[in-house]
Amino acid sequence: MSTSIDLIRCLYIFLLLQACKKSDNASTQPVTPQNMTVVTYTINGSNPGSNIYNINAIPVIKIQLSSKVNRQTTAGAFSLKDAYGSLVSTTLSYENNDSTIVAQPASALHYLSTYAVSLSTALKSASGGSLTSGVDFHFVTQIDSTDKFPRITDSALLDLVQQQTFKYFWDFGHPICGMARERNTSGDVVTTGGTGFGIMGMVAAVNRGFITRTDGLNRITTITNFLLTKAQRWHGAFAHWINGTTGAIVPFGNNNGADIVETSYLVAGLLCARQYFNTTAPAEAALRDSINSLWNTVEWNWFTQNGAQQSLYWQYNPSYTNTSDIWSIAVTGWNEALITYVLSASSATHGITKAVYDNGWAKNGAMKNGAAYYGVTLPLGPSMGGPLFFAHYSFLGINPNGLSDTYANYWQQNVAHSQINYNYCVADPLGYNGYSTSCWGLTASDIANGYTASSPTNDGGYIAPTAAISSLPYTPVQSMNALRFFYYKLGDKIWGQYGFTDAFNLNTLWYASSYLAIDQGPEIVMIENYRTGLLWNLFTSCPEVKTGLKNLGFTAPYL
Repeated sequence: MSTSIDLIRCLYIFLLLQACKKSDNASTQPVTPQNMTVVTYTINGSNPGSNIYNINAIPVIKIQLSSKVNRQTTAGAFSLKDAYGSLVSTTLSYENNDSTIVAQPASALHYLSTYAVSLSTALKSASGGSLTSGVDFHFVTQIDSTDKFPRITDSALLDLVQQQTFKYFWDFGHPICGMARERNTSGDVVTTGGTGFGIMGMVAAVNRGFITRTDGLNRITTITNFLLTKAQRWHGAFAHWINGTTGAIVPFGNNNGADIVETSYLVAGLLCARQYFNTTAPAEAALRDSINSLWNTVEWNWFTQNGAQQSLYWQYNPSYTNTSDIWSIAVTGWNEALITYVLSASSATHGITKAVYDNGWAKNGAMKNGAAYYGVTLPLGPSMGGPLFFAHYSFLGINPNGLSDTYANYWQQNVAHSQINYNYCVADPLGYNGYSTSCWGLTASDIANGYTASSPTNDGGYIAPTAAISSLPYTPVQSMNALRFFYYKLGDKIWGQYGFTDAFNLNTLWYASSYLAIDQGPEIVMIENYRTGLLWNLFTSCPEVKTGLKNLGFTAPYL
C-alpha cells in the first residue's frame, strides 16, 4: 500500500516538474514587437482632417491606435502647442485597453487662437513596436462670446461709431492742408476722394455736435484754400493722391495726372458743405464762393477725350504720348462711378450730354443684369453684385430713395446688392470660419500683405466692417446685427483709435492694424443717411444736381 502511494507521489512530482519546465521555457521565449498604426483621431468627437474651427477652450482629443500603447512613451511623443510653438500642458488618459490616448489641456485655451496637435513616431506599443506614421493637425478655438464693452443703446452705439471714426478725419487730418490722409501710415500723402468723404463726415459731425460749426467751417476752409492755391490741377480736376504739404501729385500706379472719379467724390463732399454752411456770415459766404470756384472750374466734358469719345475717361496722364496711355480706363457701369456722370451732367459750365451717359456709362443697357442670386434679383452690374462700395461711394450724396431711370430703380439695386452680399456670407460656400448672420460684408479693403476688392466672386475670407455698416440704409437689421457683433464680440481685436480697423480674417486669424479714408468715410456718412438722410438731402438740394439728374432721365420724389 505504501509502495503504491510512493509511486503516485513520484508521478505527481514528475508531472509537476515537467509543467514547471514548460512554463520556464515559455517565459523565456522572446516576444515579437508589434508596430502600430493610427486607426482614427478626433477632437470633440469629430475628425479634424487638416483643420477645424470653433473648438471650445478645453477640447477632448482622442487618438485610437491599432494596439495597446506603452504609456511611458506617450508624454514624449504627444504635444499640444500654441501658435508661437510653446508647449501647452495637457493631461493624458487611456481608453480601450490602452489603445486610445485621450488628451485634454490642463487649463482653458485662449479664444480665437491656433493650436497644433502632434503625435510622433516616438510612441511605442506595449510590445515594443513603433508607430509607423505620426499625426499632425491644427485647430482654431472659438470666439469669446462675452461682451468686450458694456452694452449701450443702439442709438448710443451709432453715436459712438460715428464719433470715433470721425477722429480719423479730424485728429488725423493732414496738419497743413487739412485733407484726409490715404491711410494711417501715409505721412504726407492725402487722398482726393477720401477727403470728399471726410468733408461729408465733418458736416455730419457739426450737425451732431461732435465739433462746433466754426471748427468745421475753418477746417473745410483750410482744405478749399489749399485746393485753390497749391494742389495741382488739370482742366480743373485733381490727382488721386496729392502731397499734403506741397500740393504736388503723388503718382497712383501709372496715373500721374488727373482722376475724374476721385475728383467727383471731392466735389460731392464740397457741394454738401456749400449747402450746409448757408448763412450770411462772411466766413460761410467765402467758403461757398471757394467751393463754387472749384466746382465750376472742373472741365467734365473734356474727360470725353475733349469730345472725341462718347464716354468719360477715368485718368488723364499728361506725361505720356500715346492716346491710350494719356487717357486710361473708360468710366463704364456698373461700378462706383455713377456720381461722376451725375456731376458731369450737372455742371453749368462743362456739362456732358445724355448720349455720353447712355453710351459710356450705361453701355446702351449692357450694364443691366437681371439674374437672381440667393433668391434676390439684381438689376445692374456684375455677377452677384461686386464689392459693396458700388452701393456706397456714389450714394453718399445721391439719394437712391425712389430714384429711377431707364435702366433701374436705384433703391432696389442697392438693397438687392446688399442682400446678395449678406446671403452669400451666410451661405459661406467656401467654408470660411466666422461668416454668419452677424459677421458679413465683402468690399475693397486691406488684406494680409496687400489690398483687394473682395466680393462673392473674389472672396479670400476677409470681412471689412465698412461693408455691412455702410449698408445700414439698405439692410438695417442685418447691418445693425453686424455692427453689434463687431463692437461687442470682436471689439478687443478690431476696435481702436479711429473706430473699426479696416478688415479681419477669422479663417487665418489676421486683423488689420490699418485705417483707410475711403473705408472710414462711408461709415460716418451712411450711418447719418440711415438716421436722418442729412447728406442725401444736402446733395440733392443743389439746384445743379437736380438739373443734372433730370438731364440724364432720372425721376425721384425730390426732383
